[in-house]
Amino acid sequence: MPVWIEAALNGPWTRARQPRMPLTVAELVADGIACARAGAAIIHLHAYDPATGLQNDDPDSYAAIIEGIRAVEDVIVYPTLPFVQSADAFRPGAVEARYAAVEALGRRGLLEWGVVDPGSINLVTLAEAAQAQAGSVYLNPGEHILRGLHLAAEHGFVPSYAIYEPGFLRLGAALARAVPGCPAPVYRFMFSDAFTFGYPPRPYALDAQLRLLADAAPGSPWMVAGLGVDIRPLVAEAVARGGHVRVGLEDAPFGTETPNPALVAEAVALVQQAGGRPATAAEVRQAHPAARPPR
Repeated sequence: MPVWIEAALNGPWTRARQPRMPLTVAELVADGIACARAGAAIIHLHAYDPATGLQNDDPDSYAAIIEGIRAVEDVIVYPTLPFVQSADAFRPGAVEARYAAVEALGRRGLLEWGVVDPGSINLVTLAEAAQAQAGSVYLNPGEHILRGLHLAAEHGFVPSYAIYEPGFLRLGAALARAVPGCPAPVYRFMFSDAFTFGYPPRPYALDAQLRLLADAAPGSPWMVAGLGVDIRPLVAEAVARGGHVRVGLEDAPFGTETPNPALVAEAVALVQQAGGRPATAAEVRQAHPAARPPR
């Protein structure tokens, strides 16, 4: 069975939490190519400003990374969204500003997939909670979710749903059905060993998510992933149930010293041990096509 393997190269952490993550355009291109050669069919990334070390959602940077990777390897490459918290999410123009890079990339025909996170959560680690620290709030108001889905319909890219809590799945499925022309989403179940959201990476938790998916969006593609998580114990479970796998320094426990290509190679070995094989990007597109092919 072909299993999609996604490599999430860096995430929003900065090198303070993930010192091995790629940062510059050149580093991200090189890492994406290496991950593709190791067996990943899908590459996800955050663009950064090398001068400050902070995330910078610049469409030209994203375009350079996407085109740089795809010029060498045939893989699906897609960017993130800006992290929004507090009142910033509700200010005039916030929705348009948040999706500005996605819209620009969509107009250029560079997007096959795109991030749409259908819900909001308190983002706090177990260690922070034990010290009575509040953490932050990751906000995705309904207007933001719908903006992403309408852009997916307009530009033909597949919404990649991060399912942090069960309600994300139910809302995301309902909204995707309500937006005419929206491609069917991919449901990425987010597990964690470090954060308080959702479930730990346990088989009972995967079973619960799959039962809900069967009710809300039967037959939809899904994968196991997370933040601050060792997803390896769920790889065989995912393969046995017909799912897919995401790995990488965005998802891995903080301070992971293993580079992204080695994480992908390990995932490939675990998939093969479970009786699967890594899918090519062409097989992903055939199984779950975007509405429009990339340029």
